[in-house]
Amino acid sequence: MDVWTRVATEKELVTTLSVTVGDRLVALFRTDEGIFALDDICSHEYSRLSEGEVWAGEVYCQKHGSRFNLRTGSVTGLPATLPVGTWDVKVEDGEIWIASRTPEPS
Repeated sequence: MDVWTRVATEKELVTTLSVTVGDRLVALFRTDEGIFALDDICSHEYSRLSEGEVWAGEVYCQKHGSRFNLRTGSVTGLPATLPVGTWDVKVEDGEIWIASRTPEPS
């Protein structure tokens, strides 16, 4: 059963936004293809993905250049080797809602 959490309004999300859901930081990304949500912390070394650059469906970590696919969280560029968590996104009446696809790391 999906647990949806309201995290922002569409007006608040210009290009990227970091939000907190429980004890997880989540990065929201608005692209021409839609709105995507990933865990906000790079799996290689602590750095906020919401502060990275987005190109061609990927976010580039600002610290060491790791790249992650916005749709799947999979690694598309080293030095990271582990994916980041992904979230389903829906927009209803101008409100952005997310639900985790990936269990919280233990």
